[in-house]
Amino acid sequence: MSSKRALCLNTHDNVAVALEYIKAGDEVVVEVKGGGSKSIRAIEEIPFGFKLALTNMKKGDHVLKYGEVMGQASEDIQRGAQVHVHNVGGVRVQAEGEKGDGS
Repeated sequence: MSSKRALCLNTHDNVAVALEYIKAGDEVVVEVKGGGSKSIRAIEEIPFGFKLALTNMKKGDHVLKYGEVMGQASEDIQRGAQVHVHNVGGVRVQAEGEKGDGS
């Protein structure tokens, strides 16, 4: 088992970006931008540049990257899993003053 690297871009994020190819079972050292690091075991393959779940997420939870909502879990996502289009959907954000009733 090898040690791989990933980067968490904001302390509020629940995903990190793989800095190299990660195999299932690899131990991943996640550098947290702004200080610190944590270790997580990948439960599936994470290609270079793809996202790795840092926490367990329930269907409907927001996926946070750069400290911002970048999507919503379309199914439960386990810590250490790949986070991508197969388990994340878009989120429509209402503009300030928009009613949200189709008006």
